[in-house]
Amino acid sequence: MSQPPDLKEQICRQIKRLQKAERERPNLLAQTMYIGTLGLVMVLPIVGGAYLGYWLDSLANGYSSRWTLSLLMLGVVVGIFNVYFLIKD
Repeated sequence: MSQPPDLKEQICRQIKRLQKAERERPNLLAQTMYIGTLGLVMVLPIVGGAYLGYWLDSLANGYSSRWTLSLLMLGVVVGIFNVYFLIKD
């Protein structure tokens, strides 16, 4: 039959866990960088799709917004997936 760890050992382990958690806690700069990264991975595909679509529409004769709208929507979908996969990790 094994003996349970004594109170002093339990307290020392808990203190070490608390100190480790305090050291590894994300600070304001790390959280701000994370939020900025989330914004970029969402916005860049949207803006890129809009510009690429606008360029493709400018190659066609007459007024057309088919490529712009299509690639804008594709950029939104890609941006949502990017944010999902970034948060998932």
